[in-house]
Amino acid sequence: MVFCHPHPLQGGSMMAPLMIAVTTRLVEHGFSVLRFNFRGTGKSTGTHDHGEAEQLDITSAVEQATGRSLPLGIAGWSFGAGTALQWMAGQPNAVPYVGIAPPPDGLPDRLPTGPKRIIAGTRDQVVDIDLLRRYAESQSIDLVLTAGDHFFHGRGEKIGRLVAQGFEA
Repeated sequence: MVFCHPHPLQGGSMMAPLMIAVTTRLVEHGFSVLRFNFRGTGKSTGTHDHGEAEQLDITSAVEQATGRSLPLGIAGWSFGAGTALQWMAGQPNAVPYVGIAPPPDGLPDRLPTGPKRIIAGTRDQVVDIDLLRRYAESQSIDLVLTAGDHFFHGRGEKIGRLVAQGFEA
């Protein structure tokens, strides 16, 4: 599975605490997880492109995962979750997806069929939960609301279980 990180211009990277906690839970549930830094993040080359060229980064990560015969699924948190949905919209085949608090503005109107889940905190201070709920309903995406804000401080184990359950469903 490929796991995409939050907004790099706001400190997001593959090393964000929630990314590590969710990855740990996924591995405990038997998943192989490929985390990566989007272009211009950490030691990666390139320049941030507001979600456009980052879709090429996802394609490269997916190619690496499938080249290693890993079962394909895509997850993301915040910017990474929204960028992963944009990437999915350009794919001909369904890819299982679990997103953590994607920003609802600018998400694709059409997605391939297949299992999809969005997890969001009931006290999210970044994402408009009502807009996210409407988007999830319009796309037949399973929306799971759980206690927490956008960053889920101290809730990594719970969020990791919810992500794993989304891929197991």
